[in-house]
Amino acid sequence: MTTNQTHMRREVDEIPQVVSRFLTESAPTLDAAAARLRETDPSVVVTVARGSSDHASAYLKYAVELTLGLPVASIGPSIASIYGKDLRLSNAVAIAISQSGKSPDIVGMAQSARRSGATTIAITNTAGSPIAEASDFTIDLHAGLEKSVAATKSFVTSVVAGLALLARWSGDADLARAVAALPESLAKAVTCDWSELITAFDGHNALYVLGRGPGFAIANEAALKFKETCNIQAESYSAAEVMHGPVAIVTPGYPVLGLAARDAAEASVADMAHKLAGQGALAFLTSDRPGAAKPLPFATTGHPITDPLALIVSFYGFVEALSRHRGLNPDVPPALKKVTETV
Repeated sequence: MTTNQTHMRREVDEIPQVVSRFLTESAPTLDAAAARLRETDPSVVVTVARGSSDHASAYLKYAVELTLGLPVASIGPSIASIYGKDLRLSNAVAIAISQSGKSPDIVGMAQSARRSGATTIAITNTAGSPIAEASDFTIDLHAGLEKSVAATKSFVTSVVAGLALLARWSGDADLARAVAALPESLAKAVTCDWSELITAFDGHNALYVLGRGPGFAIANEAALKFKETCNIQAESYSAAEVMHGPVAIVTPGYPVLGLAARDAAEASVADMAHKLAGQGALAFLTSDRPGAAKPLPFATTGHPITDPLALIVSFYGFVEALSRHRGLNPDVPPALKKVTETV
């Protein structure tokens, strides 16, 4: 077990400050990109990303579809990098998310989208990277160096970047206010204490993470972090899908984490967590809705689109501590490196 504070812990604690800096320093680019989108009025949004960045894209998919009613599709980067195909994207906006901005397949798909006539927007923590050169607009995360292999502050700020762009593009004043208040909201999320989960997971090497809507994207990210930092085979499921087969392996004592946000899907996630707890699962839930699952504290943000983001910030603090409790170092997971340059 590591004894000194890890890079991951420090970077989680930095999230509110990083988000505040981003909202100030990237405002001119966000304004310009939003103005272009209002002018071009795209009929579809496509995203290009892998790993945690793809989870950020999934979050933005729900946010765009719920706010603007535009369909959002994730494009497999191999369409361009391996198969050499350009898609018909003349009335689309393509959003490429890459913390390093260096992965050849992400860059190649962004270049392809631009050739095909899409407005291309890069969200990256490396402003001078190849992904920036391949895009019409580059939204710099201004997150600073992230030393831990496990992405935390860069993931959260990637989502904030997309939400800030969406608020400007849509003219949604309520969403704009919620995004502006995120530094304060996420500071509260950092302090949420999920330490009771640490020993509850002793002896377990597999679990489910449940979510729905934007919260499902957060469940995907949480499941990845369980794998990366704790060597736990975590699987994420929509609360609407878990009964379609996966519930068969939920035996008595099987751990379940229900990530319910304050949105229209809260009841669905809570009801499923309570149902599984009633069947003997060791279930925890970020909701006050009464039932058999054990409640966890959560921070609210005042808007259903931003609320799920606070959950991952609280989760990051917990999973970092769980990794150390299991005798691991969350900064340097085995066989992983910070920049993954896939083709």
